[in-house]
Amino acid sequence: MKGKRRRPRTTLVLALALVASLAAAVPATAGPLPFRDPSLSVDQRVDDLLGRLTLDEKVSLLHQHQPAIPRLGIQSFRTGTEALHGVAWLGETTVFPQAIGLASTWDPRLMEQVGSAVGDEARGFQQERPDGWGLNLWAPVVNLLRDPRWGRNEEGYSEDPKLTGALSTAYGKGLTGGDPDHLKTAPTLKHYLANNNEWHRTTTSSELRPRVAKEYDEAAFRPAIAADAATGVMSSYNLVNGRPSTVNPDLNDVVRTWTDRDLLNVTDAFAPANLPGEQRYYPTLAEGDAAAMKAGIDSFTDNSADPGPTVGAITSALGQGLLAESDIDTAVSHILSVRVRLGEFDPGGGRYGAIDTSVINSPEHRKLAREAATEGAVLLKNQAHTLPLKTSQKDVAVVGPLADTLFTDWYSGTLPYAVTPADGIAAKLGRDVTSHEGVDRITLRDAATGKYVTAGTGAAGAALKESAEAPTTEAQFDVFDWGQGVLTLRSAANGRYVGYNWSNFVNDQVQPGGWFAQQQFELETQPDGTYLLRYAGYETEEPWWSNPVYLGPTGTDGTLGLVAKEQAAHYAKDVVRSGLDEAVAAVRGRDAAVVVVGSNPSINGREAHDRTDMALAPAQEALVRAVRKANPNTVVIVENSYPTTLGTLQKEVPALLWTSHAGQETGNALADLLYGDANPSGRLTQTWYRSEADLPSILDYDIIKSDRTYQYFKGRPLYSFGHGLSYTTFRYGELRRVTDGYEVKVTNTGSRAGDEVVQLYTHQRASRDKQPLKQLKAFQRVSLKPGETKTVRLKLTTSDLAHWDVTRSKWVVETGTYDILVGASSSDLRSSVSWQVTGETIPPRDLSGATRAENFDDYSATRLVDESKVRGTAVEATADGAWLRFKDARLNSPQRLTARVAGTSPGTAEIRLGSPTGPLAGTARTDGTGSSYTYETVTADLSAAAKGRTDVYLVLSKGLRLSTFSLR
Repeated sequence: MKGKRRRPRTTLVLALALVASLAAAVPATAGPLPFRDPSLSVDQRVDDLLGRLTLDEKVSLLHQHQPAIPRLGIQSFRTGTEALHGVAWLGETTVFPQAIGLASTWDPRLMEQVGSAVGDEARGFQQERPDGWGLNLWAPVVNLLRDPRWGRNEEGYSEDPKLTGALSTAYGKGLTGGDPDHLKTAPTLKHYLANNNEWHRTTTSSELRPRVAKEYDEAAFRPAIAADAATGVMSSYNLVNGRPSTVNPDLNDVVRTWTDRDLLNVTDAFAPANLPGEQRYYPTLAEGDAAAMKAGIDSFTDNSADPGPTVGAITSALGQGLLAESDIDTAVSHILSVRVRLGEFDPGGGRYGAIDTSVINSPEHRKLAREAATEGAVLLKNQAHTLPLKTSQKDVAVVGPLADTLFTDWYSGTLPYAVTPADGIAAKLGRDVTSHEGVDRITLRDAATGKYVTAGTGAAGAALKESAEAPTTEAQFDVFDWGQGVLTLRSAANGRYVGYNWSNFVNDQVQPGGWFAQQQFELETQPDGTYLLRYAGYETEEPWWSNPVYLGPTGTDGTLGLVAKEQAAHYAKDVVRSGLDEAVAAVRGRDAAVVVVGSNPSINGREAHDRTDMALAPAQEALVRAVRKANPNTVVIVENSYPTTLGTLQKEVPALLWTSHAGQETGNALADLLYGDANPSGRLTQTWYRSEADLPSILDYDIIKSDRTYQYFKGRPLYSFGHGLSYTTFRYGELRRVTDGYEVKVTNTGSRAGDEVVQLYTHQRASRDKQPLKQLKAFQRVSLKPGETKTVRLKLTTSDLAHWDVTRSKWVVETGTYDILVGASSSDLRSSVSWQVTGETIPPRDLSGATRAENFDDYSATRLVDESKVRGTAVEATADGAWLRFKDARLNSPQRLTARVAGTSPGTAEIRLGSPTGPLAGTARTDGTGSSYTYETVTADLSAAAKGRTDVYLVLSKGLRLSTFSLR
């Protein structure tokens, strides 16, 4: 089978064991052991090393932290260095824009360069081997951004699989170095599969009907694997169709068919323990780990650095007969293949072994970071040519909560330096600029005692307490509004944020952050005009958290702690200085005002925490309006990690520029764009909706039925997928068919050089199946001087028009007319032609053979579930009267319905014709099988009405599971 080793492993291992025993007696002068010989093939070297390992040694390699094997001179190895937009968690390193910002460049060339730089820096760190080191990198994230409320939106690339596949392949090629036999690093794609919600992410199931799985979710993962730009996948936390992704058989059955190379598949952190834990899928860790290995997992990320539980579970599984040694050999061979290709056993560490720490944050990488931050910014609006600012407009005020700071996210490296927006503009102008955060400074006075809440001075701060009789500096706090009612408090006493340390609230935090962002609060208005101060740290949403969440004095010295609401202190909030007033004063009379608003990556939305809305924080909206009123020449920069609804601001302000949290060079990039030294060229990789009302539940993964993403959305977005403006203009010529696609002439009709991202979409006019309104098939970034014309060629073949045919479980290109559309975005299409394609006609359904229930055309009140714990998908009715539609079936007067059903209660499966309430052709009954995984065959005679060409509906009673059926 493609993707699997073809030799009889057991026989080979026995032979190699004999070779190894003989080799032990060979004098050292005979040369290196075969696994250290670079002249041999990767397979030969892997087989040699595998044959030298004992069973215990092999089992030890299955944990994330693989121990050294001194007798063979093998060093320890660790999977999982984070490298999403730079090497993370190892110290100062080049911090590139967030993944969503990198993707907004629509520039595979640049993505590969960034990937190569990150790969170099990962290699540089290997010279010191710090804690957390490893050349197996966990990046990129290729989960599709189908819902912008996803907490991890910042980590992904796009809502479109074509764009995601192209960019992840480019980034992966940079990380690997481009030669799959000699890897710079070994990137792992995250997270397989359909992981796009954080709410109860380990217990919710992503339901993927076959078309969504094939055309959408799998389509994002396949390109990088097929191009050998990634060396494996990480299984996701969620379930897919009722089965935990950790034991998803697709890891072997699908993913490994995409390449002939060995893949190293890993679990997400602590996911193996979820199987017997909160997922309750297997009763023991041994059974769960065995099932994961059978499904295609090679390395277990569990119990941090302690391999004991994993080694014990695998050993137990071997003893119980759940695993054979051949299963261990298969997984270990995948691991060793990657280690061999990384050059670990080559003299000097192989092709990339000489890369040292000098590459980390090198001048070349700093320049690349600036280029990426510049290319990734998107000009959303530019009314009356507000931008670029003139070089004469030097009297500028930069205001807003992100005006003079840079935030990092959970997967960021440590910034080696930080160029803030204010810094960048000041450097551009060669003079100081006025800067103000525009946030209120307040005091909190206990209404009962009259005492003020105070914080400590010095970097270490002190526990907050009610101690001051007057509003001294120690009693003052800057209040940052991040939306959804959440705010952070920064002490005026030392400029540090207040955070909870599991005991006290202390002003010792440089920035909000940490796995639990313990710097979050809410001020709850009370009927008497006072406020309760509520702690809103992430752990308040964890199932193990049961403590009170309100603040009040807990000791005789007034130290604040967590108390029940009834004991909470009631505070009077007094504004010492108005951030809005000071910002207005700062911008009044200036040549221009730049307002920088947006998000804090640790607040409201990030890993383990989805957003509930996409709006700017109310205080930030108010700030923009006030500044705009005071200075009509106002430019707004939105710096965040996801689409924002923007409210009415989109209409009120003349210029809007979006950037992700773009790393160390953010300020320089923004200054280049604002003053025209760079021409905006970024494009949106997601639809920006006008309201959350445009979106269904975040748990609804059926983009086809729910009309999600630009492909199916029928509403009017705020900004379309692919949108992005320039300081110049572009004209498109006629679209012409060429041998392998289409070409179009694009002309820069403006006075500035600029980059256009030419986007080609298709639309199938008629089909048996519901088709996208438009679908990206090709794109190309092109640089044009003023007046210059270039011919852009975009590849498109008939195979690119295929969709998944559920009637025959295969890809199909239908005969018909396809619209080919090219333009600047999915809604700004400049030229189009039609293409008459000769393909095939999907025949009427033949239901006489075994038809899988999951291959329906439509459904109501059903869910997709695991047919068995090992493989297969069934359909379960969630209410009486649930139905499945099988469109356009040809019935040759069948006599009998035969169905495979399961369920703990009695139930029925009806065959109806034409509609869910159409003529009843037959009813099959079950008394219940006692288990959701125990199936029985039930039958029913069919009436004479079951004939001809019609839609067939299976109407099910609640709780009934259906795997297959036939009408014969």
